[in-house]
Amino acid sequence: MRFVFLGLPGAGKGTQARILSERLDIPQISTGDILREHVQEGTRLGIEARTYMDRGEYVPDDVVVRMVEERLGEPDASKGFILDGFPRTVRQAQALEVALVELGTPLTAVVKFTISDTTAIRRIIGRYTCPVCKRTYHQEWRPPANDQLCDVDGTPLEKRSDEDELTVKRRLAIYREQTEPLERYYAERGLLRDVDAEARMDTVTERMLAALGDAV
Repeated sequence: MRFVFLGLPGAGKGTQARILSERLDIPQISTGDILREHVQEGTRLGIEARTYMDRGEYVPDDVVVRMVEERLGEPDASKGFILDGFPRTVRQAQALEVALVELGTPLTAVVKFTISDTTAIRRIIGRYTCPVCKRTYHQEWRPPANDQLCDVDGTPLEKRSDEDELTVKRRLAIYREQTEPLERYYAERGLLRDVDAEARMDTVTERMLAALGDAV
């Protein structure tokens, strides 16, 4: 069971990936988390990536591909995985395809979560994340029980520096330019499955499972 989740920033890919990960007992691999860990640890790749992330731009393919290939080689990914935030470009998809063919583990399906730009902006600028358990909250739709503290572990919630409205609009424009061709790439291979994500979390989960059908 090897999945790729696509969709605009704010479409709920991370939330749904976590739900499916727990259901199938396979790792959710978020390139955003991998990149931020490198940045926080001050690795060479992290320093390079930060210059792009701070501008709301995507990190170059070669940097991301090296990080992801390294992660897929870890033992917990041997029985399956969910890629959240990768690939973002056709070039990345081709690199992933080559790596998976060599391993004899082709993708099972690619899920595209669809929302409007307006919804994406509202979701992102009000979003907060727990740096420990990675759960997300929203000041309007899903506020924590205790102000600015994670309901699960009590850790102070964080807001990413690149989630202001201007930067989010730039990220959406970049998505249109770079990632929409990726959707056509996977559609041509018969892997793409669409999910309307303009709904409550549990409803989107039901739609996701229905779209995946016997794949799960």
